[in-house]
Amino acid sequence: MITPAWCRAMAAYNSEMNRRLYASAATLEEAARRLDLGAFFASLHGTLCHILWADRVWMHRLAGWERPPGRIPDSPRMIEEWEALCAARAADDARIEAWAEALAPADLAGDLTWFSGAARRAMTKPRWLCVAHMFNHQTHHRGQAHALLTRLGARPGDTDLPWVIPDRPW
Repeated sequence: MITPAWCRAMAAYNSEMNRRLYASAATLEEAARRLDLGAFFASLHGTLCHILWADRVWMHRLAGWERPPGRIPDSPRMIEEWEALCAARAADDARIEAWAEALAPADLAGDLTWFSGAARRAMTKPRWLCVAHMFNHQTHHRGQAHALLTRLGARPGDTDLPWVIPDRPW
């Protein structure tokens, strides 16, 4: 079982890593960010869009946010303009941190039931597992984005959790 403190740490990590990756991506030309490099979501832009889309899907399920349009295959094109994507990412990171800050142990208990478009059926899983998955999904695809940035010649920097998040009591 995860704790609210773990969620706060992961939300802080998510925000900081997104700041670093987006800053690194901003040094690239638009064409480079959109270049199909054979990643699961083709390009760096597509990968970053997918992460944001999935965060919104999970926060829709966990906290009642508005559900983003489309399905997984549509996610790489959710926001086409770079500046709009950057602004949306920063705003959603702040919302995720605020949500994590307000969590109590009871918020992670019980089950979550939703309809999964990917599985094409209703799913029921422990709520804490769904929260852990959301943060794990972010880390997984940010690793792909990091590799794409490196391949494109950008230097996104370290990703090691203990050195990325600020020291604070969680």
